[in-house]
Amino acid sequence: MRRIVIKVGSAVLTEQNRVAKERMAALVDLITEVKAAGQEVILVSSGAVAAGYTLCKLDKKVVANRQALASIGQPKLIAMYAKKFARHDIVVSQILLTADDFDSRKRTHHAMCAVDTLLGQGVVPIINENDVTATEELVFGDNDQLSAHVAYYFNAELLVILSDIDSYYDKDPRQYEDAKPLKIVNEIPKEALRAECTPNGSFATGGIVTKLKAADFLMKRGKKMFMASGFDLKDAHAFLIQNKHLGGTLFAGRTIEK
Repeated sequence: MRRIVIKVGSAVLTEQNRVAKERMAALVDLITEVKAAGQEVILVSSGAVAAGYTLCKLDKKVVANRQALASIGQPKLIAMYAKKFARHDIVVSQILLTADDFDSRKRTHHAMCAVDTLLGQGVVPIINENDVTATEELVFGDNDQLSAHVAYYFNAELLVILSDIDSYYDKDPRQYEDAKPLKIVNEIPKEALRAECTPNGSFATGGIVTKLKAADFLMKRGKKMFMASGFDLKDAHAFLIQNKHLGGTLFAGRTIEK
């Protein structure tokens, strides 16, 4: 049975300072189909801060406030997922991780065992960064990096990032009308990995750069990443259910590090 990690960002899950319920429902429907096709799914989901903001209007620019909003919003976010998955008779679980959890073999092993057990029971583990306890030195800062580590350390074959960015282009499509989407990427230029992060949306923390870093991390370790639109899931559906690469970008082809 193939194991995949699906990551959805705040730019997709939030709209007008609230959780975008219709997009969440579409995501749940997709995951249900993927599971029905015989694949195990781990979900890495942003959106806790946005969910918290609907209940408490704190200034999101202040770190302590974002931590408080995440604390308020995380249980609400999980409750929303649980309600939507319950319509398909699927149980969900919550796992909060920090970068420190992947720096300890013991802690990583325990987390992996828990994930293996959950997946064996047909549960969908929903993972997010523990924003409340993560420190500046031990923080991913974005769920793109977190999802790449989850895919690698929890033995997934593929990471799927659903984003407001539908593909990786040969140049910035916001600046160049002739920019062309790349279907397959075997190597990422170093300058692209060093570029400035340009997140979209008031709750987003990443951008294309963090996605490229996630892809680079996995490709160096013999893993693959697929990036497609989270607003329109037809490309993700075609790739995951029909095994057709209609749109989106597949990152693959680097040599495994020894």
